[in-house]
Amino acid sequence: MRDGLPARGKSTSKKAAPARGAKPAARPRAATLRSKAVATTSAATGGSQARQRILDVATKEFAAKGYDGARVDDIMRLSKVSKNLIYHYFGSKEKLFISVLEQAYQGMHAYQMTWPLDVASPADGIRKLVRSTFKYWRDNPEFIGLLNSENFHRGKHLRKSKLTKAGYSGLIGKISNLLKEGEKSGDFRTGVDPVELYISISALAYHYLSNRYTLSYLLDRKLSTEDEMRARIVHIEDLTLGYLQYGATGKGRARKTA
Repeated sequence: MRDGLPARGKSTSKKAAPARGAKPAARPRAATLRSKAVATTSAATGGSQARQRILDVATKEFAAKGYDGARVDDIMRLSKVSKNLIYHYFGSKEKLFISVLEQAYQGMHAYQMTWPLDVASPADGIRKLVRSTFKYWRDNPEFIGLLNSENFHRGKHLRKSKLTKAGYSGLIGKISNLLKEGEKSGDFRTGVDPVELYISISALAYHYLSNRYTLSYLLDRKLSTEDEMRARIVHIEDLTLGYLQYGATGKGRARKTA
């Protein structure tokens, strides 16, 4: 103490002691929990992206090389993940292939459900169904490769999936309603099986697109040109409508629409 003042640098105040029995101040846990949540979300997002990347690469490999020709080592290398991660997500090569098929079928079913319900006439609905089906097969050549491989194996992998069949009921229901409208108006014959009709339309598009390279050479036709594809679509439309209209009452026979 000098001149009645406290010494410089020293404080005369003391911290008050906590009251007896009082709880210590809680630690700020909210920020910690938020950080953990963000980290967990980031990890989950990264995991889902890695899984999707594996599926996308596997789709290309299985479509190009078939189930037997595709190699997990190649999928691992192209996906830039470890083999352990592939087996962590899918368990085996077979289960990975099944997951690829499921993703492909789910994409097709989602596309099929966009088929328009507001059609000008039953014949217009059939033409739109033909165009939609042809467009899907044309835009998804990898799915054709997957199906070629799976049919070689007689569909044994599809039978182990519970997801691939889901979705067809909605499409077949739409076709069935369209056929009933055509019967009622007199545009279509009676007793047409909607499943058989869909198989025929799909096959007329699928076979053309899956065999166009060999057929182009053998028949001296450039089947991959836009003009040839448009001509093929019109041919399928006319062929299908010719069948449906054969023996119809003709009360409301729809004219060909653009």
